[in-house]
Amino acid sequence: MRSMASAPPIVGFDLDMTLIDSRPGIHATYTALAAETGVFIDADLAITRLGPPLEHELAHWFPDHRVPEIADRYRALYPGHGIAATPAMPGAAEAMAAVRGAGGRVLVVTAKYTPNAKLHLDHLGLTPDVLVGDLWAEAKAIALREHGAGIYVGDHLGDIRGAVAANALSVTVPTGPYGAEELREAGADVVLADGLPGFPAWLTGHLTAGG
Repeated sequence: MRSMASAPPIVGFDLDMTLIDSRPGIHATYTALAAETGVFIDADLAITRLGPPLEHELAHWFPDHRVPEIADRYRALYPGHGIAATPAMPGAAEAMAAVRGAGGRVLVVTAKYTPNAKLHLDHLGLTPDVLVGDLWAEAKAIALREHGAGIYVGDHLGDIRGAVAANALSVTVPTGPYGAEELREAGADVVLADGLPGFPAWLTGHLTAGG
């Protein structure tokens, strides 16, 4: 078992499909990008495989040499199409409040472009102590270690890998592309079957047990 959170806890959260349901906003942005470029993008398919960096998805639709340019354009379109359409996940605010209620600190560590991640958090009134974007999978461990996170909460197999690389407890929610059993099989230490609404009670129990 990897090391668990200290008291007070320092907890990292993923963003897309963990704290926010970004599918509507990403769908709208891909639709706008397709209309502007004249290149077909199956937005319905794209939103089923969220998690990896944007460039991974764009490589399915554009030649490699165009991906950096198109990624820049997507990010420019995103504030106008992706922010207002995106709700918080049930329990997101309460999960962050639970960490603070235990005297802890909240990090958001995400593969999303940092300025757009901040727009989401500001729009929804979710205010972490630290936001770090543009990190995916094992690279998330850079920020988790730097800020001393003992717990990382995410929905993706890449989030589990990031937690493992940071020697943090991997807490997962089946609100993204993977179900509870898939997350367990991938090595998650904890699977919250009901998503973030179950996090405050889990955290209380974890800290009470000496985590």
